[in-house]
Amino acid sequence: MVDEPSRIVVKLDDLLHAQRMTLTELAERVDITLANLSILKTGKAKAIRFSTLEAICRELRCQPGDLLGYAGETS
Repeated sequence: MVDEPSRIVVKLDDLLHAQRMTLTELAERVDITLANLSILKTGKAKAIRFSTLEAICRELRCQPGDLLGYAGETS
């Protein structure tokens, strides 16, 4: 079985840019490794804990929908 690309879009780069915050700074603030945050940022993560999502939203002052989107079928 071939893994299909995820249709969940992670908009972390845009939020970091808007807050003038680096990925390293966010990783320190939410107590997550830079490597794991990078996996999330590139859309390669298979899951995210609610506690991590909550911490990211708290630090970036955003809603989960600001961070995650869905790229559905294009017809």
